[in-house]
Amino acid sequence: MPPRSPFPMFGSGSDSRTAMLQGLMIGAIVIGGLYVGREVLLPLALAILLSFVLTPLLLLLRKIKVPRVPAVIVVVTLAFAIIFGLGWMLSHQVAQLASDLPRYQHVLAGKISALRKSAESSGTFDNIAGALKGIEDEISQRAGPVPGGTAASPSLEEPAPNKPIPVEIRRPEPRAFEILQSVLGTVLPPLATAGIVILFVIFILLQREDLRDRLVRLMGAADMQRTTATMNDAATRLSGYFLRQVLINSAYGTFIALGLWAIGVPSPIVWGILAMLMRFVPYVGPFIAAAPPVLLAAVVEPGWTMVLLTGGLFLVSELIMGQVIEPLVYGHGTGLSPIAVILATVFWTWLWGPLGLLLAMPLTVCLVVLGRHVEALNFLEVLLGDKPALTPAQSFYQRALIGDSAEATYQAEVCLKKGRPLVDYLDEVVLGGLKLAERDAERGSLDADNLESIEETVDEMMDNLTDFEPRRWFRKVEVEVEEAPGGLASLTSIEQEEEIDQLPILEGALAPGWEVEDAVLCIGARTA
Repeated sequence: MPPRSPFPMFGSGSDSRTAMLQGLMIGAIVIGGLYVGREVLLPLALAILLSFVLTPLLLLLRKIKVPRVPAVIVVVTLAFAIIFGLGWMLSHQVAQLASDLPRYQHVLAGKISALRKSAESSGTFDNIAGALKGIEDEISQRAGPVPGGTAASPSLEEPAPNKPIPVEIRRPEPRAFEILQSVLGTVLPPLATAGIVILFVIFILLQREDLRDRLVRLMGAADMQRTTATMNDAATRLSGYFLRQVLINSAYGTFIALGLWAIGVPSPIVWGILAMLMRFVPYVGPFIAAAPPVLLAAVVEPGWTMVLLTGGLFLVSELIMGQVIEPLVYGHGTGLSPIAVILATVFWTWLWGPLGLLLAMPLTVCLVVLGRHVEALNFLEVLLGDKPALTPAQSFYQRALIGDSAEATYQAEVCLKKGRPLVDYLDEVVLGGLKLAERDAERGSLDADNLESIEETVDEMMDNLTDFEPRRWFRKVEVEVEEAPGGLASLTSIEQEEEIDQLPILEGALAPGWEVEDAVLCIGARTA
């Protein structure tokens, strides 16, 4: 029975094209639905992620015998009190920063003036102005004189044009209803979204077990044990991941706020909250968070010490978080490949805007976990996960098919540098790949060029790996070769071969396992 493809939509046979088109149509319908229904789906996604974060605290309250409804009320009230408190603090700090910005105008003007004087003293501006003047003269010479000689300047006999009359347009004072309408139009949409999120979070936490039972029924109630284990594993992984991410990003934002406060940058709470939020954006988030406080530091202080300290704070903090803290907390990674992170960030930002940018990583992690546990969605893990798509033997066979001996050697070196002996790599990986080649050769899928490419790749790889085997497998005896009269080396006689066989075996000349009497090496070489 052939192995099952990880992509269910890509079958084999005459209907594979139809299955592919059906998969593409389904994907297009799903993406269209996500875009059209973003007004409802975005609050729902936020609520689901918040429920994953709040579930551990809810379970803790349930373990100490707190009833379900009061426990949900306590958890939701605490979470949204923190969120709204941070929002109020952020708005207050932003308003204070806006009122203080005019005081820093003279500092910015002084720095610009100093830079301009420095450039003028070095002759930079003069050189640029001279170059531009030369270009302008060259263009005017090539353009030639204006025909008639009078079209470029007005005639002296023409009367002067009438002096324009200034007109001032004044808008009427807005009425009370218009002011109220403008304020409500700005405030109501975020409040409506927050209300929908709160409603969804309460419903999900109250109906947690019922929703899980319904998902178990949808996934397959026939194998209850496997489905329940899958659901519990996925929920545990997601809850733990999102809770750790929130705690780590909150600690990062707190550290940035304290550091900026110590340096003297205005409104450090604003930049700490911004740093916390931007940590949810992979790769570019920390740079986005660092840009405003660095620019503000350049405006606040006449010198450059505050700018350097602010930039150094973000640089050191990001290095510690990325190289020390996150590997300790998350392990080897988030389970996503780097290209998947970039594509997911672009996709969710295009689909749902700025909130999609913040939700890109959590949503993609959800998809990968579902693909790992739900067989029908396994293609999501293959596309987005960080696990290798091919086994080592399959990867070696693919490199051998295309004749990429350099990549085959690199993969072998990576395994050998981890402490694995060469013989184990050859047994498990190379021979496994050659078995796949033999199977394809028996089916007639490989032609003579493919077989030759595989043979050359293996030979080149073995030549490149000669330095990685510390001990010899077999004894090597140097034999003096006699030169024949014609200049060719003569063959060793039977008597010399017998003498070689009777030579003593030096200690350490054989690899472990070959020191025993009558050791026999069997090599199966039925085909190329």
